[in-house]
Amino acid sequence: MTSTKASVAGRTASPSTARAINDRLALHLLKDKGPLTAGELKSLTGLSRPTIADLVERLRQTGLVAVVGESGAERRGPNARVYGLVADSAHVAGVDVRTDGVAVCVADLLGRTVAEESLPVAPDVDPAHTAAAVVALVERAAERAGAAPLHRIGIGMPGLIDPATGELNSPGGLPSWHRELATALHGGLAAPVLLENEVNLAAVAEQRLGAVRDRDTFVLLWLGHGIGAAVVLDRVLRRGASGGTGEIGFLPVPGTVGLPSATGCDGGFHSLVGSAAVCELAQQHGLEAAAGGLHGGGAEGSGAAEAVIRAALEAGERGETFLDALAARIALGVAAICAVLDPGCAVLGGEVGRAGGEGLARRVEEHVARLSPLRTWVRAGVVGGGGVLRGAVLTALDATQNELFGAP
Repeated sequence: MTSTKASVAGRTASPSTARAINDRLALHLLKDKGPLTAGELKSLTGLSRPTIADLVERLRQTGLVAVVGESGAERRGPNARVYGLVADSAHVAGVDVRTDGVAVCVADLLGRTVAEESLPVAPDVDPAHTAAAVVALVERAAERAGAAPLHRIGIGMPGLIDPATGELNSPGGLPSWHRELATALHGGLAAPVLLENEVNLAAVAEQRLGAVRDRDTFVLLWLGHGIGAAVVLDRVLRRGASGGTGEIGFLPVPGTVGLPSATGCDGGFHSLVGSAAVCELAQQHGLEAAAGGLHGGGAEGSGAAEAVIRAALEAGERGETFLDALAARIALGVAAICAVLDPGCAVLGGEVGRAGGEGLARRVEEHVARLSPLRTWVRAGVVGGGGVLRGAVLTALDATQNELFGAP
């Protein structure tokens, strides 16, 4: 008889528990390392050949695993079957919610994108109509991909997400349809919904796909129209008691004309590095980028700030002094985070961080070194404008795989 004993927390597991552990291990190996033969699974798991044979047959019956080919065609004898995850056995959707639009990505069980859609949203549209339009958008993307029904939906949006309830818990300032969207998607598509702050999702994407794949602990600064940070300690995303970890826009810093308040961050770090402040600083240094929507610093959108950063990188000496002044401002926030958390690494994300690239990151790192005795590397985010959407997909995918594979 095949042995299925395994040790769990120092005890011998029951046969059913051992099978569940072995199945989960095999499924994760197939996900991470691609299609494998039974022999390769045996080598990677240390399980016996009969146990692997039982395991493979059991997983095939669930519909999660199938024969996807053969190996050994170059040698004599029977070829070995190659087993892989059935990618279309489950699908998830990621939704990136902004104040002026929504982007959707549908992915299969292996995380491969199978459909994308987007929808601009006018500020004066009825909230209920907007929520219904977004539900229809996600439904259309799923149908295009042949992915209906969806297994899970991950949503990224600005604002505080209550860790206890998973609900949007932000005060005013955001469109009212944001509050209705999660409920509308869950009700309209009958799929569990995971709501997460957009900056947190960008950090998930950077750790899994981008600039900090080699780091277990880091912070991500989101530099755009809004200012925020995500904190990852020992590979765990930290949200805080109310979901407010990383609300660095409210951080009191030198160089502002006032102090932040409970109802506004105008006197805080936001006043130094938000898009409007970046454009104003550019004007002080004589930079213009009319092609990007900025002329004399008058525009305040994140697109204008991004344009002026790119212009500065091409402007020679004037651009150098502006970038150094901006880096000195950004370093104030990074140094404050380092003094409390000592993350060892900070990633510059958002439109400004992405536009500044490694040149801006290097300048910030040099300024932080002058402000703090704690060695901190500063890197430019590389995931790009789709980071929030990709993080939403990854979050939904993780939860789905834990459900289907068995949570550890």
